Amino acid sequence: MADLPSTDHRSAGLPPIADEPAALPVQSSEQVYEGRVWDLRRDVVELGEGTIVREYVDHPGAVAVLALDDDDRVFLICQYRHPIRARDWEIPAGLLDVPGEEPLAAAQRELAEEGDLAASDWAVLTDFFSSPGSSDEAIRIYLARGLTPTDEPFAREEEEAHMETRWLDLDACVDAVLERRVQNPTLVIGVLAAQVARARGWAGLAAADAAWPGRSTPREEPAPR
Repeated sequence: MADLPSTDHRSAGLPPIADEPAALPVQSSEQVYEGRVWDLRRDVVELGEGTIVREYVDHPGAVAVLALDDDDRVFLICQYRHPIRARDWEIPAGLLDVPGEEPLAAAQRELAEEGDLAASDWAVLTDFFSSPGSSDEAIRIYLARGLTPTDEPFAREEEEAHMETRWLDLDACVDAVLERRVQNPTLVIGVLAAQVARARGWAGLAAADAAWPGRSTPREEPAPR
């Protein structure tokens, strides 16, 4: 069997891998469907000698919160998600659908609304695109520590009215991911990133207000009537 090429870019003198923004010319762009939460857009894009047509979900983006207590337990929620016909385990998360609201403020609001919790210590755990081939949704996961209960419980509605909550050790969360018992992407990415970050002494995490170049286009203020 032939030797495989080396994948150690450091020894090869190559730069670290990083996503590269690519603003290809867009010949046309139209909203083909306006939804209750997100829309469907069709773009004609110049690529090489020709063009391609791509339809994708035009998404406002979202934030999620991995809340970790002093005993290294993660705050989890379980609620019904209709597209997958399942009640899945998640970490608190929500859309960036409030015009003018900063991502950190949205994360703090979601933690209060879904967990009746506040935190004194915030950092960016990781950023990711949920489905780059079909959606422009960008999600930022925050690490929240120094947790305290809020003064009053939040009144929950619809799916959240039947939400189950649980505190689970971070290592047990990782086991659940690796054993494929949980599959929510923010939970999967969040707990794996948190385990690695903890092993590194939480060094290298970005500040809670760090720039977010890949963020979805923010919602605009509604036009005055």
